[in-house]
Amino acid sequence: MLMILYWGLPCSMILMGMFVFISSRKHLLSMLLSLEYIVLCMFFLLFIYLNLMDYNGFFSMMFLVFSVCEGALGLSILVSMIRTHGNDYYQSFNILQC
Repeated sequence: MLMILYWGLPCSMILMGMFVFISSRKHLLSMLLSLEYIVLCMFFLLFIYLNLMDYNGFFSMMFLVFSVCEGALGLSILVSMIRTHGNDYYQSFNILQC
């Protein structure tokens, strides 16, 4: 029963995050937030796995470093798009425009 809680809860959280990511296609900010939620759920799953296998926390810290870099990159893209186009709607600008 405890193993279902260990593996079922993070996997269902990841699936819910993917559903929110797929359903929120209008705003870039909501998509970035759902991606960060998926990354945090994956970190939770990795943390549980590493604790069950008695590994060090080095791998989880490396995962956190890469996820923070990914979040900062997404936020910088969001800020640059808002500065150039005025909002974060996908329908208001053309991606192919230079």
